[in-house]
Amino acid sequence: MTIRRRPLLLAALAPAGTAFAQPDPGWRPDRPLRAIVPFAPGGLTDLLARLVTESASTLLGQPLAVENRTGGAGGLIGTDAVAKAAPDGHTILINSSAHAIAPSLVARMPYDAAADFAGIAMLGGAPMVLVCHPSVPAQNLAELLALLRANPTRFNFAAAGVGSTVHLTGEVFRAAADVEVQFVQYRGGGPALQAVMSGEAHLTTVSSAEALGPTRTGMVRALAVSVPTRSPVLPDVPTATEAGLPNFRQDIWIVVAAPARTPANVIAALNAAFNTAVRQNERRLIDLGVAIKTEVTTPDEVNAFIRSELARYAAVLRAAGVRPE
Repeated sequence: MTIRRRPLLLAALAPAGTAFAQPDPGWRPDRPLRAIVPFAPGGLTDLLARLVTESASTLLGQPLAVENRTGGAGGLIGTDAVAKAAPDGHTILINSSAHAIAPSLVARMPYDAAADFAGIAMLGGAPMVLVCHPSVPAQNLAELLALLRANPTRFNFAAAGVGSTVHLTGEVFRAAADVEVQFVQYRGGGPALQAVMSGEAHLTTVSSAEALGPTRTGMVRALAVSVPTRSPVLPDVPTATEAGLPNFRQDIWIVVAAPARTPANVIAALNAAFNTAVRQNERRLIDLGVAIKTEVTTPDEVNAFIRSELARYAAVLRAAGVRPE
């Protein structure tokens, strides 16, 4: 899937000296670059990669091709290829929150998810939305919590495989709400959502972009958004914080990284290019249900964010009884 967008005028770029300045003139790539996405084409990570790399390519002055390299839990094959690539800035990784989940699922990782990578930039995060089938007698999150607490074994949650973002979001919800739900595993987020739309399952979580259509057509009822601010594409759906469940926080984030030992000036140039590209495409990102994480803009902040997510996901899965295999 390829998205072709006409590059914006240079006048639209953020002023030099800001966090979103043009690339550092101290480094320019001398040949085409490649961004490895460790998932199949068409998903959110791939879509964002293709959207943002087109602008970044213009800023860097070299072609920047997206290469989908699939395989392995959490995209291990593509991610490992970047970990072992030359640390010269010409091969980079665009990965999702699966990057921080994989080490809690795979006992023998071929790379270290923190030490073998240098963070470049954060492309944004797509909040998860808790949805239910319309037959569930709950019009809002408070009513759902009361229902689950009164009927601890009656309702099920459609997940997308152990360790998937959908499963993890369900576990975060269960822990935050202190309720019991029966997890039913499906072969992916799409089948899990279909199960709820058909009434085969009661609850699931989906990204805000995926929730938009089924919510508008009434096939599911959206109860809460799992981030502190409302989603622009679902403005009428309250956040979990607004609904009294502030610890229910989860999103799908997309990050750009390079092999460890990539020189600091190369990282700085790539950071500036991708931050500017994100700002150039902010409207498109919003339309996709993706919010810019303004608190994660520098390479150091990206590295710290990944480390914190590695620890958080490890704790969630450990509490759920999941062990690396």
